[in-house]
Amino acid sequence: MNKTVNNRAWWLVLPVFAMVAFNALIPLITVVNYSVQETFGNNEFFWSGTTWFKQLLHDDQFIDSLQRQIIFTATVLVIQIPLGLVIALCMPRSGPWVSVCLVLMSLPLLVPWNVVGSMWNIMALPDIGLLGKGLNALGIPFNYTRQPVSAWFTVILMDVWHWTSLVVLLCYAGLVSIPDAYYQAARVDGAGPWAVFRYIQLPKLKHVLTIAILLRFMDSFMIYTEVIVLTGGGPGSTTKFLSIDLVQKALGGFDLGPAAAMSIVYFLIILLLSWLFYTLMMRSEAK
Repeated sequence: MNKTVNNRAWWLVLPVFAMVAFNALIPLITVVNYSVQETFGNNEFFWSGTTWFKQLLHDDQFIDSLQRQIIFTATVLVIQIPLGLVIALCMPRSGPWVSVCLVLMSLPLLVPWNVVGSMWNIMALPDIGLLGKGLNALGIPFNYTRQPVSAWFTVILMDVWHWTSLVVLLCYAGLVSIPDAYYQAARVDGAGPWAVFRYIQLPKLKHVLTIAILLRFMDSFMIYTEVIVLTGGGPGSTTKFLSIDLVQKALGGFDLGPAAAMSIVYFLIILLLSWLFYTLMMRSEAK
């Protein structure tokens, strides 16, 4: 039996493609154009080829920012993915408390990024902040404006508070979608909580966890507003991530060529690492 194929529905998608092209492709082409040219103002540009890319690969400041970015992203992923999964497992599946828990989990995600940075900036102040003053009162020296370890601790804690809820909601949606027949069969077989988690819940959550890891990886690798409001990249350059280094180079120094080259390399790094994450997870699932 031959099926009739109707491709007229693609005409409905064309406005979306046009909007994506306008909002993404045109700015990308502009950045690529800047990355191979030099300007001294007055809207005059001179061809420079791959000079900025070669210079970037030997730039110690870029390499240091990239290392800090990778360490930060790896740290928040190691904390947020297991923590979000544990919280989702502890949430009720039915009853009036379900709505309460979902609302509480959604609240951090509703707070704008600049407000998150301002909140933690005030809370972490060593003299009047609840976190800073409390730690100092316990005998733990804490000053995120002067101590690199304190600055890293505050930035990571802020990101965990802000984004763990996303992992929780994704995992909870995956858990409630598991049919009750699986749990009934587990009870008949006498399976314990660990066996249920290992052989039923975790396999059913693989796709959800893949999405959570990819989303959190991309978000954490592009973090800017929260950190710039909280620490400004300091003390010194302790929390100066790639995004902060890029903005300072483009707007602060007005080095359009090097900044454009850096943004392209930045984009390719995110694209490559996301592809590697997805490929490795899909291969492990296939096995």
